[in-house]
Amino acid sequence: MTSRRRITIALVGLVVLVLGGWLAKDLTSSGSARPATTTSVSASSGTVPGASSGLPVKPLSSLPKEAAATWKLIQQGGPYPYPNNDGVVFHNNGNVLPRNKDGYYHEYTVDTPGAKNRATRRLITGSQRELYYTDDHYDSFVVVDPTK
Repeated sequence: MTSRRRITIALVGLVVLVLGGWLAKDLTSSGSARPATTTSVSASSGTVPGASSGLPVKPLSSLPKEAAATWKLIQQGGPYPYPNNDGVVFHNNGNVLPRNKDGYYHEYTVDTPGAKNRATRRLITGSQRELYYTDDHYDSFVVVDPTK
């Protein structure tokens, strides 16, 4: 067997291993990417929208008070402190939230006292009345129960 043929076989084998690893990771992490401990909070009308995502559920009252102020603005339809950024489509590029078609989610700035810009806190709404909160600029989310 020639040296060139051995290198080709080794490269093909390496590619197969890498692709197999990605496939295995995709199959095993599809359900385990969410935290294992999920709190299911029931609202008066049933389950909190978004609770089935596997993300932790927190009452709005447990979040910073600015989150409640932003939620109130969302319910009123504004006006928002960042009109060019609030109410725009959230693309869920990191797929931390459940996958849905583009345009399903919208984002809103949650003020951070003392920050000179929009900082990292956001409320994200879903088309099915879901409400999510992130304080680390989309790295992690919790489902928000706005009734509590």
